[in-house]
Amino acid sequence: MTFFDTDIKFLKGVGEARSKTLKTELEIVNFRDLLYYFPYRHIDRSRFYSIAELEGTDLPALQIKGQFISFNKEGEGAKQRLQGIFTDGRKLMEVVWFSKIQAIQNMYKPGVDYVIFGKPSFYRGSYSMVHPEIEVYDPAKPPTGFRGVYTITENMRKKGFSMRTVQTIISNVLTHPGLSSIPETLPPELVERYHLMPIAEALQQMHFPDNARQLQRAIERMKFEELFYVEAHILRYSMERGAKIPGYNFTNIGEKFNGFFFNVLPFTLTGAQKRVLREIRADMHTGRQMNRLLQGDVGSGKTMVAFMSLLMAVDNQCQGALMAPTEILATQHYETLKGWAEPIGVKVALLTGSTRTAARREIHAGLESGEIDIIVGTHALIEDTVKFHRLGLAVIDEQHRFGVAQRARMWKKNEVAPHVLVMTATPIPRTLAMTVYGDLEVSVIDELPPGRKPITTLLRYDSNRNEVDRLIYSQLREGRQVYIVYPLIEENDKLDLKSLQEGYERTCDTFPSFRVCFVHGKMKPAEKDCQMDLFVRGKARIMVATTVIEVGVNVPNASVMVIENAERFGLSQLHQLRGRVGRGADQSYCVLMGKANSGIDTKKRLNIMTETTDGFLISEADMKIRGPGDMEGTQQSGLAFNLKVADLARDGQILSRAREVAKAILRGTPQLLAQGCTPTEQQNGELEPIALSAESAAIMANELRLRFARTVDWSQIS
Repeated sequence: MTFFDTDIKFLKGVGEARSKTLKTELEIVNFRDLLYYFPYRHIDRSRFYSIAELEGTDLPALQIKGQFISFNKEGEGAKQRLQGIFTDGRKLMEVVWFSKIQAIQNMYKPGVDYVIFGKPSFYRGSYSMVHPEIEVYDPAKPPTGFRGVYTITENMRKKGFSMRTVQTIISNVLTHPGLSSIPETLPPELVERYHLMPIAEALQQMHFPDNARQLQRAIERMKFEELFYVEAHILRYSMERGAKIPGYNFTNIGEKFNGFFFNVLPFTLTGAQKRVLREIRADMHTGRQMNRLLQGDVGSGKTMVAFMSLLMAVDNQCQGALMAPTEILATQHYETLKGWAEPIGVKVALLTGSTRTAARREIHAGLESGEIDIIVGTHALIEDTVKFHRLGLAVIDEQHRFGVAQRARMWKKNEVAPHVLVMTATPIPRTLAMTVYGDLEVSVIDELPPGRKPITTLLRYDSNRNEVDRLIYSQLREGRQVYIVYPLIEENDKLDLKSLQEGYERTCDTFPSFRVCFVHGKMKPAEKDCQMDLFVRGKARIMVATTVIEVGVNVPNASVMVIENAERFGLSQLHQLRGRVGRGADQSYCVLMGKANSGIDTKKRLNIMTETTDGFLISEADMKIRGPGDMEGTQQSGLAFNLKVADLARDGQILSRAREVAKAILRGTPQLLAQGCTPTEQQNGELEPIALSAESAAIMANELRLRFARTVDWSQIS
């Protein structure tokens, strides 16, 4: 057994009971788990503050040296508290305890020099600390240096864990004689080449750094290590998939594709669309399964690219499928594709939950016989009863709305895996795409079709309500349609937010000459579809809705999007909602209704929307503000790892370098790949392959096993 593998219960200060708590609450089982349980911040215990220095209400945790003057109990029973008056020799402050009152009163005495450490709060004109850490001041051993601050759960506190307890336990493992002999967790060639801090020193400095510079070096080392292994894991499976999962080799660009391109195509493709089609064509001509992510802002022409890719499948005697998350979106796709397909003799069918039994049977038979060339549908496509004659390409639209397991069921219908093209109109920051979708090739349509006018985005407040109403009325009078989006369905006394219910009533009163429809998530599907249909057909001129219309409503005549309480939405969600307008040739407007008393940061965030319509710039800003976890959950995207040190929003440079190095090692050390797998070829500008020694390759293989043994191999299921 290695030092890292030693059970935590054998560490001084832990034992059987505490080891069970650490395992249950933090999944800390052995010494390695404990050493990688990093503090979420550090505090400087080398400086003493005076009470007179305390200014403001948002102070950090800090330490003060002084004495207690007196203690006084207040209240009775469960409401009892102990108040201590503490002085640094010049000013006074209050120290308060709400539990273990008798023990604390017996422990601390007036007239003794103590160091109290905690977060001061300002209340009724003076500062106080609640349940601070306290130790007797020893002039021979004053508190020094940086200390880590760790996450402690409520159950841990109930079991007797304090910050001091955790710090002591970690100090014990760091002073254990076995620490000096732990093996390097990165290939030594990398540690030397990139001047990284050795692992034993890095772990020491992560918990108890000597100074700020050493802490920074340790953090950089651990961030690189973490991101290096994430990228190596993703890239390894991506390379292995080429050998494991063969795909159809589409050799022909034939009659259907050419007939559509030369005779039916209703507009000239943009340069970006042509580039992406070449990338897809090259992928489907390799003999291995294509796994490609197609990103493009709303209105950029992803559907056209998807249709022409499906025609490549049809020209190679295969079928194509396009799966959408909602029935309305699937129906819209069907109508669009059918109009393009009929002139060239390609048969398109629609399969959703609403398809009647007789029509469903007919569609099932047509798919199994190969009579149907392209099927468009919802989750109904992945039902076990749906069988294909020869499914060659599966296109998943708004893919983040499907779970990875659902997408997997689509291509498991074939003996030969179909090519997979997943599409999203939600621009994904580059750093997030490299990790969440690191095993997919990424295509980006970064160009809008000619003639599209940029959407004018305005930030307005309740005081501007009449101005906004005039804008809406002027657009309605010109024959346009309007969306008004609310964060809530009904009023909520606890939240100072506008609701759809009151908004619908106000809209009807303000614009009595125009029909108003409404849609929200609690409506029955048939009722929701009926209301949506009124708007799509132009019978209703105003739609009042919650965010259910974020995806799937394509009404080119809609020219105004009003978003109430815009401060409640993330930037990427605001961008998605804005994309519901601007789909026609007319000038469109997006009005963000904010609160006039919002903070500076909130107004700055909303102003980003008024300054740019570039979804990628917005998504980068959104990730920095909200963090990657809020943008793409593991449930949807397959983010099958937790980052302990690195931050995808801020560590893009480290991530890029880690990915380059991981790719170079996998190319130069093929024994890290499954047997029979061939590394991808080096591209221009990429690092030369790095050949590791047998010992270093074993270190890397072991780390990959330790870190990802419990994760699902999402790369194998698109």
